[in-house]
Amino acid sequence: MKFHSTLPATALLAVLLLTSLVQFGIIPPGIELLEQLKQAFGDYFYLLIFTIILLESIVYVGFYFPGQFFAVVLVIVSKPAIEDIVYLTVAMVLAATLGSVINYTLGRANKTEEKNPQKIKIKQLLLAMIHINSLAFFMFAQGANHKPFKVVWLAGLLNFPYYLVLIATTAILSEEIMQVAESTWLLASIIGVWLIVAIALDLKAQRESPK
Repeated sequence: MKFHSTLPATALLAVLLLTSLVQFGIIPPGIELLEQLKQAFGDYFYLLIFTIILLESIVYVGFYFPGQFFAVVLVIVSKPAIEDIVYLTVAMVLAATLGSVINYTLGRANKTEEKNPQKIKIKQLLLAMIHINSLAFFMFAQGANHKPFKVVWLAGLLNFPYYLVLIATTAILSEEIMQVAESTWLLASIIGVWLIVAIALDLKAQRESPK
């Protein structure tokens, strides 16, 4: 991207805009729509899990749908057996990987003056995987900078143990803890830090650029 701060600035704007629209009752909360999806899918539990994770994994769209929180609640209620945990993990990983494909493709379609097809930095990928929304923007940036497509498959491979642990430990995690993890203000704070760092990088690049 031309400026490091472009992506976090638009992300923060999207979070604040969606939060305001929900607060003023212009649009319903994302969790309300997910409840409607639950009723619509009926007994198709794995397809429901796939859909809600896919929705949250798409860049910008994920700010509206608390997919991981909703999925964890569904898993807690369903009390899955060992084989169910495997199936749920596969469904989540496939959804997150498809989301990464979409985000990478959207990034490639985005016009950018910077093409940087260098090797994938595993540390950056692991850092982005802390939250599904940060992974979405990471994949978008990878596509925009024409990084190798294999980053998508690598993320999918790394997502398998992540979701396996997430599902397997839901029995000992309370819903309140998951709500904190999906807090809009926490997400906005993280993006705010990202924006500050990006602005610092932009200022540094501007100082170092030839006059």
